[in-house]
Amino acid sequence: MLSWLRGLLRPSAKYSVLALVGAGLVLGVVGVLGFNATMHATNTEAFCTSCHEMGSNPFPQLQETTHFSNPSGVHASCSDCHVPKEFVPKMIRKIQASREVWGHFTGVIDTPEKYAAHAPAMKAREVARLKANNSQECRNCHEVERMLETSQTAKARKYHLSMESQGKTCIDCHAGIAHPRNLPGVAASH
Repeated sequence: MLSWLRGLLRPSAKYSVLALVGAGLVLGVVGVLGFNATMHATNTEAFCTSCHEMGSNPFPQLQETTHFSNPSGVHASCSDCHVPKEFVPKMIRKIQASREVWGHFTGVIDTPEKYAAHAPAMKAREVARLKANNSQECRNCHEVERMLETSQTAKARKYHLSMESQGKTCIDCHAGIAHPRNLPGVAASH
């Protein structure tokens, strides 16, 4: 083992420094491009709904909401709400999301019934994550300061104006906005 490490520290007799640096740069560029392509591919709706349990429960729920279809034509995809935009939080979330992928491949959530049984725990984790980051994914699209107060009900206006002073965040009131049937006491349809 030690001789192998020493071998790595010795200059190459076969390749020039320029060739080694060039090869390192090419491998680095290929690695970064491959990494970015993977991150992009795993943030698409097609990827998220490729597991049948996602396509049969959460995605149809999203399709019934204003986040999917609305007069302005703005469309929120799975990653808009579930994947942070910033690099480090995004990587942490991708690692956390591997739990659902693992659940799919090991059969933990591979049927609508199993998914429904685990939905409350998955929802609780996601609500806790959004509370912890002050609903950052909501705030990527919605800015309280830019909301038209005249278009809101008196109650909504009151809550939006007092959110910060009360230590509240979007998810405190809007937990069922994209997946309403995952709320306690609401039956999921299959």
